[in-house]
Amino acid sequence: MHEMSIALAVVDRVEEHARDHGRAEAVVLRIGELAGVVPESLHFCFALACEDTPLAGAELRTETVAGRARCAPCDRTWATGMPPDLTCPGCAGPAAALLSGRELEIAEVRWVPRHAPTPQES
Repeated sequence: MHEMSIALAVVDRVEEHARDHGRAEAVVLRIGELAGVVPESLHFCFALACEDTPLAGAELRTETVAGRARCAPCDRTWATGMPPDLTCPGCAGPAAALLSGRELEIAEVRWVPRHAPTPQES
């Protein structure tokens, strides 16, 4: 399950910034529909990876990025869908470029103000 390695990498990256910002309340990830990530598994793994870190109790939010392709010969773009259709709907040629859909990035981190109580203090 590569979702655990993704969750650990996200936690490590956000934890680096927690030294400056405090405790994370929420992390927003942009995930391409062609990235091969199962969101439900990632949510589960994220909760486990956050334990005993400044992200403990943080919410994971995901935004799906649709797959889009472009045909070089006719310059047409289209949504690839799932499973991906990489054949140009205009000229039936193969897709020359995948424009989006493979993203896996931290889009936003929401921080709890430093004076706010931790979940254990509430």
